[in-house]
Amino acid sequence: MKFLIPTQDDIAKGLTTDKYFIWTEKVLKAKNVNPRVVMEVTTSEWGIFAGLEDVLNLLEGLPVDVYAMPEGSLFFPHEPVLTVVGNYLDFARFETAILGFLCHASGIAKQSFKFKLACGDKKIYSFGTRRAHPAISAMIERSALIGGVDGVSNFIAEKYLGVESIGTMPHALIISFGDQISAWKAFDEVVDERVPRTLLIDTYFDEKTEAILAAENLSRIDAVRLDTPSSRRGNFRKIIEEVKWELKIRGKDKVRIFLSGGIRLEDVIKLRDIADAFGVGTAISAAKPIDFAMDIVEKDGKFCAKRGKKSGMKQVYRDWNKLEDEIRLFSDEKPEGKEPMLKKFMENGKILIKTDFRSARELALKQMEIIRKLGREEEFLASE
Repeated sequence: MKFLIPTQDDIAKGLTTDKYFIWTEKVLKAKNVNPRVVMEVTTSEWGIFAGLEDVLNLLEGLPVDVYAMPEGSLFFPHEPVLTVVGNYLDFARFETAILGFLCHASGIAKQSFKFKLACGDKKIYSFGTRRAHPAISAMIERSALIGGVDGVSNFIAEKYLGVESIGTMPHALIISFGDQISAWKAFDEVVDERVPRTLLIDTYFDEKTEAILAAENLSRIDAVRLDTPSSRRGNFRKIIEEVKWELKIRGKDKVRIFLSGGIRLEDVIKLRDIADAFGVGTAISAAKPIDFAMDIVEKDGKFCAKRGKKSGMKQVYRDWNKLEDEIRLFSDEKPEGKEPMLKKFMENGKILIKTDFRSARELALKQMEIIRKLGREEEFLASE
């Protein structure tokens, strides 16, 4: 069986590019024009930087230098997150892939960051790869982890990321058995004891009734999952309160409440006080990509840029106490008390610094804590 997916070799050869870069190469080569350029990747919104690992692997071996913010970095509007220095024809056709890697991954990381910021001390899990092409499932889960989610559901993460995936049970399991109790008990008997017993309680009856069934028929219940479709929710908070009450009076007050099914950011904000965990699907996996652009800002050592862009290779300096940035020319003096955010990741095609999504996640969470300490949550939750 063959799937309609470009191979890694196709991407490495620059075949997944926009046609106008093919024409550009043809014209420049014919006229013997190949300037040494500085190209910056910027956008007009804030986000969490991800996708750098793929960019470095794409450009490895080419005669270019790459400067970038570490993955997991919070970036602000109009800041360069990545800079490529080299002769233009050595990397021109890769602009499409570079932007694709960064735009998609950073968009997912940003949305994951917002959900984690919104949930406080509760848990957020990435449940949405079924809403995206399976070819990018590992990228989705990696980007979600960088953004701060507490776990991911796609099994492929174990192969490509080395992290244990998480899961509960689908409606199909219960329907296959014909009744909830048989399915719940079978799961408890068969699945490894390390796996939490999170029982799905909305298949055939209302959530309250199924919660009672679970409490009265199973000795171990770690959590109950409400995957209630929007057409049947009504007052979702009241449903959750009823479930918690029925569990509590039956001695199951330690059972956690796990919500899933079309969970939006506003749902997390409204229900975080009575829920313990959220499985977020499409809102993360189909997050709006960051609208990065890649532009020449220097040519043969001279400042130049198109309208709407600022000339010159730049550095971003951060005041970590205030979480505020300052942009200066790369050659300018470094301001006191601020850290340069753009690091040299590649020199003449050799990768100098390896990226790691675990370190990236730690960086994202560190910035999240600073945001909380500064009381700036609304600034990031209110924006798109």
